[in-house]
Amino acid sequence: MLVLLAGIFVFHIATVIMIFVSTIANVWMVSENGTYSEGLWSACRNEKCDVTLAYGGDDALKSVQAFMILAIIFSVISLIIFIFQLFTMEKGNRFFLSGAIMLVCWLCILIGVSIYTDKYGNVGRNATHINTYKLDHHGYSFILAWICFCFSFIIGVLYLVLRKK
Repeated sequence: MLVLLAGIFVFHIATVIMIFVSTIANVWMVSENGTYSEGLWSACRNEKCDVTLAYGGDDALKSVQAFMILAIIFSVISLIIFIFQLFTMEKGNRFFLSGAIMLVCWLCILIGVSIYTDKYGNVGRNATHINTYKLDHHGYSFILAWICFCFSFIIGVLYLVLRKK
């Protein structure tokens, strides 16, 4: 049981780190030659991230930013509550509170990444952006966000099913 709890704890910490990295890194869409990338906060040209986004003032982008930040917050809160419940909860009880909060994190990731996919995910294949950089494929931040979506759901369900022994 201790190994299972330690594994879930490490899995949860890895998920928090991945959500954080996917949110702050500016590699959601990448140009075909790899010299230009766009993220949630800025665009990078030749590894210099001072270029403003072509869609920077868009309300959809602001909502993606907000939901990804909320996902980070809920994931950290869930981790803290899990640690608290681990030491204070009676034997035989389930980790309902930490599981419910982790599923809220999962929902925030789902909404944020879905909005980004709908509004900006396919834009690169049809449009040319700043200085004729054609965005060709999704970057590692976008892929990492979808991986975190799966991981946060798994962790949330595990917390709901898991009993303290």
